[in-house]
Amino acid sequence: MALSSACRDQFVLSFEAGRSRDVDDIRSGNLGDEFDITLFVSCYNERDFIVATLDTVRRAMAGLGLTYDIVIIDDGSRDGSPDLIKQYIAAHPDCHIVFRQNAVNKGWAQNYVDSTFIGRGRYHRAICGDNSEMESTIRNVLRPLGKADIIIPYYVEVRDKRLFRHVVSSAYTSLVNLLSGNSLRYYNGLPVHRRYNVMRWHSDTRGFGFQADILCLLLGQGATYKEVALSAVEQRPGASNALNWKNLLSVAHTLTDILLRRISNRIHGRIGGSIAASTDESLLDAVGRRRTRRLDATA
Repeated sequence: MALSSACRDQFVLSFEAGRSRDVDDIRSGNLGDEFDITLFVSCYNERDFIVATLDTVRRAMAGLGLTYDIVIIDDGSRDGSPDLIKQYIAAHPDCHIVFRQNAVNKGWAQNYVDSTFIGRGRYHRAICGDNSEMESTIRNVLRPLGKADIIIPYYVEVRDKRLFRHVVSSAYTSLVNLLSGNSLRYYNGLPVHRRYNVMRWHSDTRGFGFQADILCLLLGQGATYKEVALSAVEQRPGASNALNWKNLLSVAHTLTDILLRRISNRIHGRIGGSIAASTDESLLDAVGRRRTRRLDATA
């Protein structure tokens, strides 16, 4: 639900400022974006999957009517993944791809935030380099783009995922909802955010809990959201590397922050924020025009 105008920050532009700037752009954090969305592809020892992942992304984007750039960050792979990525870029010069090969391992959360500063899309979404998402999955999560500040996927099916991991995931979601007061179906499903919002409100945690932290931050600021049901494929059946002591400590830190933030907001009366919370009409109009032109061209 969008915030009423009385609850949103108000802007007044001088005549000269109004010639080059727009209130809606300031409110939504439009950074002069070149593309509709930036797709961040993470890579760490994904030699067997990274090329297929990039092919899946490109096929999925075809026909959506969205402009996009791809930011690939390799986090210190030792299996030859960087060479495959460089070969892929050379073979696809028409695709907007930026590849960063980290000198040292920085962690998934840090790479996620960094990719928002490298990309040039109005929106942003991460895609894992293990080719776990089908083309239809990517299309389904991107089709509602522009209809809410955040598109939040939740998985109704993850093939080959162990029962224990389902139980842990469900318990984690329930715990975050309890501490935050939210009622989301899933917190680790790689949401679509406005890129500016991640740059402005990114989490200070570096573990796997950072996605829940960003979501709770933005929902607390009044962001609108739409949940989308998806399916995925677990490419590496077995124990998750997320369940180690470092990540568990990080998640504990995140959960504590979420609870303390909720308490602080209630004490100080900061319930509901003032970030942009409206339908992105300009993007929806642009996508509609592109799809119409494509249909006319094929008629």
